[in-house]
Amino acid sequence: MSEAAPAQDEVQVAPVQSVAPAAAAPRGRGLASLALVLAAAGVGLAGWGAWQVRALHVQSEQQREVLEQTRSQAQTLVQREQSLSARLAQLPTPEQLEERRQLLASVQGDQQRLGQRLDNVLNASRQDWRLAEAEHLLRLASLRLTALQEINSAKALVQAADQILLEQDDPASFAARAELAKSLEALRSLQQPDRTGLFLQLGALREQVAQLNPHVPAFVDNGGVLASLAAEGDGSSWWAQWLERLSHYFRIDFSAAQDIRPVLSGQSLAQVRLALTLALQQAQWGALNGDGAVYQKSLQQAQGVLDEQFNQDNPAVQALRARLGELVTQPVSVGMPDLTAAMAALQAYVQLREAGPAPTEALPDAIVEDPQP
Repeated sequence: MSEAAPAQDEVQVAPVQSVAPAAAAPRGRGLASLALVLAAAGVGLAGWGAWQVRALHVQSEQQREVLEQTRSQAQTLVQREQSLSARLAQLPTPEQLEERRQLLASVQGDQQRLGQRLDNVLNASRQDWRLAEAEHLLRLASLRLTALQEINSAKALVQAADQILLEQDDPASFAARAELAKSLEALRSLQQPDRTGLFLQLGALREQVAQLNPHVPAFVDNGGVLASLAAEGDGSSWWAQWLERLSHYFRIDFSAAQDIRPVLSGQSLAQVRLALTLALQQAQWGALNGDGAVYQKSLQQAQGVLDEQFNQDNPAVQALRARLGELVTQPVSVGMPDLTAAMAALQAYVQLREAGPAPTEALPDAIVEDPQP
């Protein structure tokens, strides 16, 4: 219709164009401009419509994705609901829960009673072990006294045994503790001899023995009678010279107050020193083992060797002789008290406890007891 209208106008206006050609030209340009504007508006409207359609498509895709996620979450929730329902179906009923609670309370009560009985059994067993330990300590103390004569260690062992009886807190242990107190006071009244000190002192004296040397006697008159006979001659004869030389080796004294012993040297001196050293070693053994008889006899033998084989005028011999006289009076053993009465009293107390009612008799009853409230 738009094309037919201009053709009709052209037929109708054709006779007039020749009359007014200037007025028809502006009208055609205005229609063309209007057509261009309408065309541009149509193009813009079409583009806007296409953009809206694309936006709607994108939005629909997003909504579809959201819908898919919602469906998957709904399925997950459904599965969880089914799992919870299955677990709830497996749970016991309130009546079953109450029954189980009562059963648990009964089991806990039985367990508590069993624990108390087990503590009593263990406590009794621990006390028995402690009493056995006290008896062992008392045996060790007796062995220390009889074999080694160790007063201090035996005193500590008896005190430990008495402490164990004190921890028992049992009036029946009075008799055993009384005997232990008597033995302990007897040990406290004794003094421990210093056997180690005596051993070391005798060792120091053995070192001095190796340094002993014989004392060579000196003659004041230088020859005595032989020297007087030599002095009577004129001094020029060979007889006078021989007598003068001989007077330095022989002495004739008719008024001598003491015996003159031969001078020790060489092998004889070594044998005498060895005998003296052996006597001191034997005295050391007696000191360590608390054997007073061996100790004193060995020191007396050492004194006899000094008196018989060495000159008493030697200062070293005099000092060693005086030191041996001091050591021979030192005690190496003392009378040890007898722990037999204390041991018998302790054993009687242990037997008295063992004869009492055993706390373990109630344990089998607890095992077969019915765990009902």
